[in-house]
Amino acid sequence: MWKYPIAMALLAAVLFGAATPASKWLLDALTPLQLAGLLYLGGGLAVVPAAWRSGGLRVPPRADRQNRIRLGGAVVVGGVLGPILLLTGLHLASAASVSLWLNLELAATAVLGTAFFRDHLGPAGWLGVLLSLTASVLLSSAAGPAGLGAGGLVLLACVCWGLDNHLTALIDGMTPSQIAFWKGLVAGSVNLGVGLACAPLGAGLSILWGALLVGACSYGASIMLYVASARRLGATRAQIVFSSAPFIGIALSASVLREPLSIIHLVSAALFIAAISFLLLERHVHVHVHEALGHEHLHSHDDGHHNHTHAGLAVTACHAHRHEHERIAHAHKHWPDLFHRHKHGPAI
Repeated sequence: MWKYPIAMALLAAVLFGAATPASKWLLDALTPLQLAGLLYLGGGLAVVPAAWRSGGLRVPPRADRQNRIRLGGAVVVGGVLGPILLLTGLHLASAASVSLWLNLELAATAVLGTAFFRDHLGPAGWLGVLLSLTASVLLSSAAGPAGLGAGGLVLLACVCWGLDNHLTALIDGMTPSQIAFWKGLVAGSVNLGVGLACAPLGAGLSILWGALLVGACSYGASIMLYVASARRLGATRAQIVFSSAPFIGIALSASVLREPLSIIHLVSAALFIAAISFLLLERHVHVHVHEALGHEHLHSHDDGHHNHTHAGLAVTACHAHRHEHERIAHAHKHWPDLFHRHKHGPAI
């Protein structure tokens, strides 16, 4: 059902929205490279139990070249380049400004999706994108002018994460926790290693543990939840829901740090709610064909595509194992998830 992936994307947004103000504080003691490494290492370590339960800490086999390329690309652009660009921009600008700029990830995901990844959006979906961007513009206007250099860095980070969103949504044969583990381990090790080579580590243990904890919640758990959501909704739709993260960050600042909320914040909140509503109203139904396929991935038996059964396992329970699909032609409401990217055009 759509309720569960929407809820997962919202929870991922809450966790990620809290990362920007926390990271601004941590940058007083760490360089952007060092912090990026610790955040992703914390994220990778946090999902080890879930990854182990879902099949172990494995990567796609060598024969599965396409999924290896997707995983490697997600690690490089989303795990290495994206956080370095974001944290460098955060070092130059305020946390509030950077939080607002992060809405550019929605636009980047939508443009990349329609151009390269067969991620169909109908009129209602594009209206949801437009409303989300309108909310972002309103919030940005409340923040006042900011440095063009910092804004450019955050924009590049959002382009990296837009590409990362689609690559991870298309990875077949790995669970969200496995993807989050490898992204955290590889990207975190690379960033931390380069960061230590460029500058000595001057932070105390409390700062280091704090960075790992922020990474565990805002990167590890958030990435795992977002990937699970994007596989059901498609990357662009999941990103529409996830685009509430900057507003969540502002709401947390108001409740925890006692910062005032203006009428612009309240109007923007209403626009975000409307954007998600239009997302849910969109219908995309037509006859389409699924060719015969054998693979392994996380699935449940209530989605109309996995009709095999297991003794003692509920039809709604998510699990992963090797299984075969027969060729089938049918019509039903669907979104551009892992199995419905049949719009004409290339897909990486």
